[in-house]
Amino acid sequence: MPAPALARQINFRYLALGVLTLAVLLAQSTSEDVRRVGSRLQCKCGCPHTVASCDMFECEFSKPAKLHIAQLKEQGVSDQAIVDEYVKKYGQDIYRAEPNSFGWIIPYASLIPGAFLIWWFLKRYYKKPQPLPEIPAGAVDLDDPELAKYKDQIEKDLARLD
Repeated sequence: MPAPALARQINFRYLALGVLTLAVLLAQSTSEDVRRVGSRLQCKCGCPHTVASCDMFECEFSKPAKLHIAQLKEQGVSDQAIVDEYVKKYGQDIYRAEPNSFGWIIPYASLIPGAFLIWWFLKRYYKKPQPLPEIPAGAVDLDDPELAKYKDQIEKDLARLD
């Protein structure tokens, strides 16, 4: 293969690679726009998810809504205008506000009363075991008459085992 033809072939490969990269980047930015707008709209198929996160196979609402949002974003319509259009069409219950900082603080703030409750419970119900009092060796009388009847019973039981 002559050198100029080889150079044209290499240039064509770089051009094709550049076009493919550009197409992927544009497709990704469109899907990011759809995800951002769709996350503020409740899916109407009956699931508790947003349009962006609906995981029902062939959802009758989220799939067309995603396509419509992508078309509107390609036309340059703002996120708020798209959300307003859906609110006007389906009512206020379709709108899902973005999470605020209060929603992120609650799980961490609940750790404080939980830790206090555990501490209180352990302090109240966990008691260190007290050591048993030491009994001096001569304090137990082995010839006690009450112990003698138990000794006799033990001897009888041991005799029966043989």
